[in-house]
Order: sequence, then structure tokens, then C-alpha cells
Amino acid sequence: MADTYDVVIIGGGPGGYNCAIRAGQLGLKTACIEMNDTLGGTCLNVGCIPSKALLHASEYYAAAKNDFAAMGIKTGKVEVDLAQMMAQKADAVDGLTKGVAFLLKKNKVDHVHGKGRITGPGQVEVTAPDGSKQTLSAKNIVIATGSEPSTLPGIEIDEERVVSNTGALSLKAIPKKLVLIGAGVIGLEMGCVWSRLGSEVTVIEYLDRILPGTDNEIAKEAQRTFKKQGLTFKLGTKVTSVEKLKTKLKLTMEPAAGGDAETIDADIVIVAVGRRPYTEGLGLENVGGKTDRRGVIETTDHFKVAPGVWAIGDCIAGPMLAHKAEDDGAAVAELIAGKAGHVDYDLVPGVVYTNPEIATIGKTEEQLKEAGIKYKKGKFPFMANSRARTNHETAGFVKILAEEGTDRILGAHMIGVGVGEMIHEIAIAMEFGASSEDVARTCHAHPTLSEAVRQAAMGVEGWTMQM
Repeated sequence: MADTYDVVIIGGGPGGYNCAIRAGQLGLKTACIEMNDTLGGTCLNVGCIPSKALLHASEYYAAAKNDFAAMGIKTGKVEVDLAQMMAQKADAVDGLTKGVAFLLKKNKVDHVHGKGRITGPGQVEVTAPDGSKQTLSAKNIVIATGSEPSTLPGIEIDEERVVSNTGALSLKAIPKKLVLIGAGVIGLEMGCVWSRLGSEVTVIEYLDRILPGTDNEIAKEAQRTFKKQGLTFKLGTKVTSVEKLKTKLKLTMEPAAGGDAETIDADIVIVAVGRRPYTEGLGLENVGGKTDRRGVIETTDHFKVAPGVWAIGDCIAGPMLAHKAEDDGAAVAELIAGKAGHVDYDLVPGVVYTNPEIATIGKTEEQLKEAGIKYKKGKFPFMANSRARTNHETAGFVKILAEEGTDRILGAHMIGVGVGEMIHEIAIAMEFGASSEDVARTCHAHPTLSEAVRQAAMGVEGWTMQM
């Protein structure tokens, strides 16, 4: 039997590898188990990173095709080289996965290739790709197995014509007609990529709105903007079947509230109806661990599943976001090392990397109203921001919500170019319990897009100073 590890982590995604790196930095003997060929999990291999590579490239193409001429830039005919676009995406992923492997090695973490299963307290069995097995002994086991795409009954995903987010990142040709099932973050990002590249995109959503959980005013503005960009929306609609014909796909759908069915043709269908925890077959029952009906691991204390067993990231409650998993991982490593470890899930920013971007943190107006919390709001449009006007990127606005009486910032919601970077000013402000006046009285460089954040903060008390 090999020496006992201080920490054995099942899963090498953002939560798992950050937990491993932090544990290594703290001097803990650590092993990280990953069943896939490369580290990085869904985010790095078939999620956050490759999707941003395609979003960035497609934005360049759309700008060259639609916007350059108005700015006095002549390019001639602009064409898409999809093979090269996919190659640069793969190159970015390859470099980053190798970087993660380097960091594990640098921090003396053992990378174990295989699928991990808990067989009892302090015992993790690893099945290698060739079927061989080994058992690792651990004082602490951290479950960081992440999540996988959710599916719909009766719809078979083949990752060729009916695809999940994984297949949507690797299409071999630009589809003429693309249907997207689900108007959440993943779906809208993928819909925008292929729409920019020339696909006719129809978005079908069961709910009567896009971006569930997002501030309603932001969601409405986003839908208007995406509609102008060419996306078609069918809201309050459910897909009942996808028939695979020789040359096309035929979708049958009907109103979610009931009504007559209709059909629509497509070349490609992307199923993006959310994600579910990847927790089956982990052997949780062998240590008294439990999941709810969705597969979310129940934690009885801060990240604790059972004595010596911890869980982090997408497989526990909280936002299913890579950066939340990263913070979970670091916090658990610190708790295991006897330090303080904590993650405030109310202060996890969320970003949708469309164009314009959408960024949010804290409470929405709807949540504050439901909780009976009195608040004030300040709102500032990018149309009135000097840099946005200069850049011809005036879509969207910034909204800041502050508690009435105390002026403490309770939430911020933004839609506009670059707001995925701007949201962190408010994240830091909220972390330190700042008021809207604190942000309003902080000098911001002019002309910058970030001035819109300051102006929105000024607007909470009604002293906005720009247009």
C-alpha cells in the first residue's frame, strides 16, 4: 500500500486543480485524479475556454464584415476559414491544459489518470483507462467531479447533428439553419457564435423569458439586442421531439401552457437546457454521503459530506460557475490545513460573454421585492458614455441597487461591451460593504467605459453628472 495522502481529489477541473495547487502550496501531500486525458475539466476543454475562443474570433469577423467600413477601414471581401478558427481554439485549449499539468507538478501534486470511486473511509479506488485498478489512501477526500449537460426526454444527442455544448464547439461546417433549445448562458453564447458566422438561429425556450434568474430588465434588453442581431426567439415553448431525416432535422414543438403543435426544420440542433451534477458511481454511499433528486451532494457543514470527505464546485449547491468552483477548492484546502476557508455565494459574479456582454452580482430587483427589502437604484446608459459613443458601442446600461437607508450596495446588473471586466469593481465594493456613494465619489479616468459604473452609482441618490 502506498503512503497515505493528506488529500486525494477526485476531478481535475477548475475546482479540483485549484484545490490541489492550494493544498500543495500549504505543504499537504496531494493527489488529483482525472478520468479524461487532459486536466481542466469541462471549463477548459469543452466549455468556458473554447467557447470564448470562438466568441472572440466570431466577433472579429462580424466587426470586419459589418462595422469596419463605417470607421473608414476597407478590407475587401471577408471570409470565414472555419478550420483555422477551430485550430486556434484548440491551440488555446492545449496550451492551458498543459499549463495546469505544469502547476500540479510544480506544487508536488501527483496527477493520477483514471476514474475515482470512494470505496470506504479514506479509500479511493482508481480505474485506469486500460482497466487496471489501484487504491489511494487519504486522510481527506475532496469530490470535485463537476457537472455534465442535461438532456431532454426523447431527444438523442449524437454530437453530430443533435449536439450538446461539446458538439456545438466543434461543428465541421456552418449550418444554414440552427435551432437552439434553451435560452440560458451556454445557449445564447453558442447561438451568437453561429449567428455571426452566418447561421439562421432560432432559440426555443420553455420559460416566457431568456436568461432565467437574471435581472428581468437586463434579460429584456438582451433579448431586444439579440433580436436586432438576427436571432429569432420562441418563448414559452417546449420541444417534444427531434426527428432525424436524411438531409435535415425536424423539430416538433408546442406551447408550454398547452396548444397546437408545430414543426420547424434545422440542419443542427444544440441542446442547452442546463447542467446537472456528475455524481453517479462515486461510491458516496460507502461513506454515508447523500445526493438530492438532482444529484447535488448534500453537505452538512461548510463543504463537509462526511468525516474526512468534502465536496466542491458544480456537484454541490451554489452557482455552477468555474470561478465559484475555484474558490471552493482553495477554501477547502485551507480548511483541511487548519486555516479559515469561506466562499460567499452572494458575491459570485456571473458573466454572459455575448456581444454586448452581460454581467451581474448580488440581488436582482425581483429578489429584493420578493424579500420585502426597500432599495434605491441608479441606472446609466452607455449611449450617454463618451467612450462608448466614440467606440460606436452604445448598447446597454449599468444598474446599481442599494439598500434604502444604509446605501449599502445589494446588487449590480450590466449589459454592454466589456462589462464582464467592469463587474469586479462592484464585487470588491460589496466585499468591503461599500455604499453606492463610496463608488460614486471614487475618481474614474475619463473617457472610459467604467465611468458608466460611477454614473450609475451617482444615480442612486440622483446626482448623475453626464448626459
